[in-house]
Amino acid sequence: MRYFLDTEFNGFGGQLISLALVPEDSDQEFYTSLPLPDELHPWVAQHVVPYLRHVPPAMDHELSREQAADHVAAYLSGDPEPLIVADWPDDIAHFCQLLLTGPGQMVTVPRLTFELINAAGFSSAASSRVPHNALHDARALRDFHFAYGQMM
Repeated sequence: MRYFLDTEFNGFGGQLISLALVPEDSDQEFYTSLPLPDELHPWVAQHVVPYLRHVPPAMDHELSREQAADHVAAYLSGDPEPLIVADWPDDIAHFCQLLLTGPGQMVTVPRLTFELINAAGFSSAASSRVPHNALHDARALRDFHFAYGQMM
């Protein structure tokens, strides 16, 4: 199954703050936020942090990196060949870094495939119900892909 990925992070090269996976044909979405870094990039403090909790109550939980990695692995465990779709390279990088649990160690996940799409014309700020919230941005990316996917 195809999963649309979005992450929020603390500025360029910064720490992962939240991550969402939205499946193409199911309402079984994944969202987690992680503990905030001690120092926040000013733009992130203004445009991301206030919206971290704008998700359904059942999904509103903050997990440690280790817990988040385990939850991502459990979420994907029922799919033998998940395809992770993103429109930005840092989203894929943060996703992969989350899977690492130590030197030479990672959580157990099925065979993963990644697709970096050219979403020219897509703006999460313009398309998302809650811009700069990973869950809402991933939903917007999924909707954009299915509305305009033939052109990508």
